[in-house]
Amino acid sequence: MIFDMIFDATLETIYMVFFSCIFAVLFGLPLGVFLEITKAGGILSMPTLNKILGGIVNTARSFPFIILIILLLPLSRLIIGTSIGSTAAIIPLCISAIPFVARLFEGALAEVPKGLIEATLSMGANKFVIIKVMIAESMPSLVNALIITTISLIGYSAMAGAVGAGGLGDLAIRIGYQTYRPDVLFYSVITIIVLVQVIQTSGDLIVKRLRKYK
Repeated sequence: MIFDMIFDATLETIYMVFFSCIFAVLFGLPLGVFLEITKAGGILSMPTLNKILGGIVNTARSFPFIILIILLLPLSRLIIGTSIGSTAAIIPLCISAIPFVARLFEGALAEVPKGLIEATLSMGANKFVIIKVMIAESMPSLVNALIITTISLIGYSAMAGAVGAGGLGDLAIRIGYQTYRPDVLFYSVITIIVLVQVIQTSGDLIVKRLRKYK
């Protein structure tokens, strides 16, 4: 019985984290690229716009997740039709992850040697080609940033359980803590730890392989 609950909750957590990561990358990568190329001296230098956008990103990142998810309950209800459950939790998870992953991607792209960009420019490449070169060159760092984001989202999804989001966090709080089931709480925490370890180990292997064949 307990392991059936753990299994179902694990699937819910993976579901939330997987789709949150997809949307975070879809929106966070372009945002990170834009933040990097619009810096002073960038290939599309717009310092004023960069500062404004950077301020917005920093403001979004400053919200504690537990407060953010409560503030976004009406938005989840508007889009999904409910503010409870795994699907509804994807919305605040995405919104919290996008500025976080954008900054990580920006940092990864900043590591690309300026000489490589200048050489690409001298060959007559347009800005789109240069962006592709930057992404390809920083791929190991981008993947590492994605792994960090995924692990952070697992932690966020556990916190989302406090407001009925489902997953391992919800199981640990609703069944493990509130009904005095320390065994459920223990197995939920152990499962989260195992998930993090598997993702981190797999991610390290992928990054290592990318750097080897870079």
